Amino acid sequence: MNIIKNAVLAAALLAGGATSATAADHEFKLHHFLGEKAPAHSKMLVPWARQVEENSGGKVSIELYPAMTLGGRPPELISQVRDGVVDLVWTVNGYTPGLFPRSEVFELPGVHTNNTKATNLALMDLYESDLKEEYKGVEVMFLHVHAGQGIHMRDTEVHTPADLEGKKIRIPTRTGAWVIEALGAAPVAMPVPELPTALQKGVIDGAFIPWEIIPPLKIQEQTEYQIEGAGKERFGTTTFQVSMNKERWDSLPADIQKAFRDASGPEWVEQVGEIWAGADEFGIGLAVKAGNTHVTLSEEETEAFREALAPVTERWVDEVAAKGIDGAALVEKAKAAVASHSGT
Repeated sequence: MNIIKNAVLAAALLAGGATSATAADHEFKLHHFLGEKAPAHSKMLVPWARQVEENSGGKVSIELYPAMTLGGRPPELISQVRDGVVDLVWTVNGYTPGLFPRSEVFELPGVHTNNTKATNLALMDLYESDLKEEYKGVEVMFLHVHAGQGIHMRDTEVHTPADLEGKKIRIPTRTGAWVIEALGAAPVAMPVPELPTALQKGVIDGAFIPWEIIPPLKIQEQTEYQIEGAGKERFGTTTFQVSMNKERWDSLPADIQKAFRDASGPEWVEQVGEIWAGADEFGIGLAVKAGNTHVTLSEEETEAFREALAPVTERWVDEVAAKGIDGAALVEKAKAAVASHSGT
């Protein structure tokens, strides 16, 4: 482990991660998988880190290391923070399939449809009662979702599930894989930074991902069509976490823990929802400006997708039952929590 930590330290120095001349009392490294130009970095993670620093009265310093600059691949982020190789990570839960089964409920089609703020608040509502036990080894700062899975296609316009039959589609999580399989397509798992090359080379025919990712990865140059349901309805979503190593958290004095908590409350996760929704609107606008076709399905077409995807929830319920989880009850609880915030 010392060898790994030394390697990370060396990578940090190469990445230009030096702290200010007057070092803070508590210094943290936050590692994640997207580049500096991604809204997740510039509009979410950087402002959050600076708010924690401000809350602490200068006692905290958080250095951000985007694009896996401290080494490893995106699926290794959760082990990096659990093992104490880094202090904080932002990562996709689904990069480690099966590790966060309860949280997956929010990824199911029909649970999250299009209200990012509502789903973020619902995640917070259910965290202590239903989700917390699967986050062993870390202290969660906040959980969130993105705007939801839209369909990006290289050269196929999609209006029905049959239009996707036999297509190879990139998915971010195992629930996303189940969605793709229910639509008759072949799921291809890969971290999002690999997406542009896979599209360009024809390794995949399309991808399930929100519009937010279009600008930083220039997806408009690799695709012709972006498809979503009526009323901006999406086909499930992805859950993310910003988490700290548990031992590091437990070692912090109460005022420093409060600095993190105060920066990570309900108002913040609502703001995160707004950030992702805004970035999504910008992304689809960029694609349309570049000449891509933005397809909004009719209500009848959207209903055909809903019917095709109904078995995904049944599959998830059966899957988690083996782990002693009452999936059906959790689905209803999650839907109710999302509905309770849908006026926000």
